[in-house]
Amino acid sequence: MSEEQLFEIRMPSGTDDPLSDAEIQRYRKEIDRLDREILDAVKRRALISKAIGQTRMGSGGTRLVHTREVAIINQFRKEIGEEGPVLAGLLLRMGRGKLGNASQQ
Repeated sequence: MSEEQLFEIRMPSGTDDPLSDAEIQRYRKEIDRLDREILDAVKRRALISKAIGQTRMGSGGTRLVHTREVAIINQFRKEIGEEGPVLAGLLLRMGRGKLGNASQQ
C-alpha cells in the first residue's frame, strides 16, 4: 500500500486494546505526511487569495468580500465544530497578508 492510500484507523476501545508500537509509528508517519500536505495547501491558498485581493483592488473594488468570508467561517464551523471559525480566521488573515510572509514562500 502506498503512503497516499487511506488506511483504516483503529480506535482503541480502552486500556485493554491499546495501539501497537507499529500502529503508532504508522499513524505518526501519516500525520507527518498530512501536515506536509496541509502546509503546502495553506501556502498555496494564501497566494491565490492575495492574487484575488490585488486584482479586486486594482480594479477599484475592495480587497475583502465580507459575505464570502462569513460563508467560509460558517463552512469551517459546520465541518470542524467550535474550532472551525478559529482556523478559518487564520486562513483568511494569511490570505490578506497579516500573518507574516507564509504566502510569499
